[in-house]
Amino acid sequence: MNEPLAERVRPKTLEDYISQHHLVGDKGALTHQIKKGIIPSLIFWGPPGTGKTTLANIISYESGRPFYALSAINSGVKDIRDVIDKAKQSGGLFTSKNPILFIDEIHRFSKSQQDSLLGAVEKGWVTLIGATTENPSFEVIPALLSRCQVYILNPFGKEDLEALLKRAMEQDSFLRSKK
Repeated sequence: MNEPLAERVRPKTLEDYISQHHLVGDKGALTHQIKKGIIPSLIFWGPPGTGKTTLANIISYESGRPFYALSAINSGVKDIRDVIDKAKQSGGLFTSKNPILFIDEIHRFSKSQQDSLLGAVEKGWVTLIGATTENPSFEVIPALLSRCQVYILNPFGKEDLEALLKRAMEQDSFLRSKK
């Protein structure tokens, strides 16, 4: 039982995702895009722990797209190029199944690292989903930002936290054994 609780109860589908109803609720913009299979490049901006990475994984799963993840903290241009080369070979170019490239902490990429993403995003080789805790207007280069839709994730409210706690107590075998 080395896996953290958050990983053990992490939602896998939109239906299980708690919070961010403005994005993934019945009338949420992302809900409609995912159901139509039309996923643009996105930047998720919000405080730590609000579900940015989880939402990117769910989008990939629900849309049936290959998923590549990089962390800007320990990735460079070579890593980006490697993923783009894999994406080109996957055969989903210019279709609704092109791969998703998720970059956590995208605001930590330098301008040249961000520049290395432009061609792949413009040509449809990948759908970029970036996650940031910093205002993307200041931290993401304008050329890349103009090719992405920015969605703001809000901190969890009391009801969200109670729902998360309830789910953990019901679904996690370790916590259930402590009742």
